Amino acid sequence: MIAIIVGAILGVPIAAGLLFTLLPAFGYLPSIDGHALTVKPWRDLFATPGLATSLRLTLSTGVAATVLALILAFSFCAVVHRRMQKGGADGLLAPLLAAPHAAVAIGLGFLIAPSGWLLRLVSPWLTGFTVPPDVATIQDPWGAALVVGLLLKELPFLLIVILAALNQIPVEQQMRAGRALGYGQGIVWVKVIAPQVYRQIRLPLYVVLAFSISVVDMALVLAPTNPPPLAVLAFRWFMSPDIARYMPAAAAAILQLLLAAGLIGLWRLGEQGAARIGLWWTMRGGRGLASEPGLRFAAALGVIVLVLGFGSLAALAVWSLAWQWSFPDALPSAWSLGIWRHQAHALLWPLANTLSLATLTSLAALVLAIAWLEAEDRAVIRRPATVFHPVYIALLVPQIAFMFGAQVLVVRLGIDGTLLAVAWAHFLFVFPYVLLALADPWKALDPRYARSAAALGSSPTSTLVRVKLPILLRPILLASAIGFAVSVAQYLPSLFVGGGRVATLATEAVALASGGDRRIVGVLAVLQSLLPLVAYLAALAVPRIVFADRRALSGRA
Repeated sequence: MIAIIVGAILGVPIAAGLLFTLLPAFGYLPSIDGHALTVKPWRDLFATPGLATSLRLTLSTGVAATVLALILAFSFCAVVHRRMQKGGADGLLAPLLAAPHAAVAIGLGFLIAPSGWLLRLVSPWLTGFTVPPDVATIQDPWGAALVVGLLLKELPFLLIVILAALNQIPVEQQMRAGRALGYGQGIVWVKVIAPQVYRQIRLPLYVVLAFSISVVDMALVLAPTNPPPLAVLAFRWFMSPDIARYMPAAAAAILQLLLAAGLIGLWRLGEQGAARIGLWWTMRGGRGLASEPGLRFAAALGVIVLVLGFGSLAALAVWSLAWQWSFPDALPSAWSLGIWRHQAHALLWPLANTLSLATLTSLAALVLAIAWLEAEDRAVIRRPATVFHPVYIALLVPQIAFMFGAQVLVVRLGIDGTLLAVAWAHFLFVFPYVLLALADPWKALDPRYARSAAALGSSPTSTLVRVKLPILLRPILLASAIGFAVSVAQYLPSLFVGGGRVATLATEAVALASGGDRRIVGVLAVLQSLLPLVAYLAALAVPRIVFADRRALSGRA
């Protein structure tokens, strides 16, 4: 029953969204007098000047960000895994994990722009600049700024995923065995630990890859504008007042879907090739002591990325408090809370919508995820969380590929522009993340607890409420915090399904990022980042308070 309910909630809008995007891609959109199937939208798409550059930019930035994030995450964990356990990583990486993509992109822009904070810190005493240089450090033609922005979010995510996977592997025993045989630490990681970890993080990595090649909100801030990446090109056409653009936009959205599917398929083939090469390399032997400097260099780059991420968040905070900040001053010459006071009234409605949507969707997703996992337990289904399941489709399909169709669906249902419709759209992405975050701790719970409770006469429901949920309080709260953060970050679902009538902090921040007052943009981005951060910190703090006298349950073990 739970599977049917979840399947209907998730499957109907995704299937309808893809259908109502596919039909206009072939000319069928009766609302604008498109009554016959045709390939004209595709001809118009391929005739677009700069399309080849858009495709190159889409693929190069997405693949580069994913590959770099994977390499840096593995290298970082290889060097510091003994000193950075999963519990400590949650708190350390919480600000970066909680910060929405748009806020991180805006903060990075404040940091690396020609008039950004980094250049201010070294000007004019080192650079000699008294005015910002004419250099494209953001929206550069190669998409380097977008790659860096994606790294700021993907690296912390992969670090958490890898550290969680390491908890299920006897790393120390295998490391000691490898070192005893004369192998270097790095080569033991590459040949022994990494293959075991990779199998467990394959699904999250595919999610990262699909997101990287189809991101819109970060690309609107950091990517080149003429031509832009393919997802941004489709987005602009969907938002155009010229309705003749809708059909080529739908074709571009379907092309984005095909690119994502094809790239994941090629990545999977690459995995098989890498596995054969890795097996041959492992059989050759080789102690690999010379790899240690390379590992440490990659780990150092990972640290730099993390520092850059924290610096981006700090830049947001500084700009939100700056009253006067002229170039090349390293810090504002005047500080004030005036921008916060002046914007309080304008922020009230987007803040209320954001909080309502995040709370509603994260709680609904949490309840259904617990029901889903409990139903699997009672049916004795032991499926690893990282194994693909249809509920994760929303994370692998580019949002731009079905959000227009989802908008058509809610219009036909008569609920477009309502908070309920936007909550439904957010739920499509919140539930898979909540389930993914909660499934591993749930499956790892020792079944003897439930058996002991049953032997004492406890019913399955009573066992769930009185035994399982208290033991799993910390992962439950962390999963709900992740869901809350995912909802706060949603941009395209809020814009398309809300029809521009449900303003959120994400839609307002991105709208102002390209040309608004930096201080106002800073206020919006800081507020958008603070909401999920508070949720994360609460999820970490509550178990420590509730289980202050139980070390293992409090998260301090």
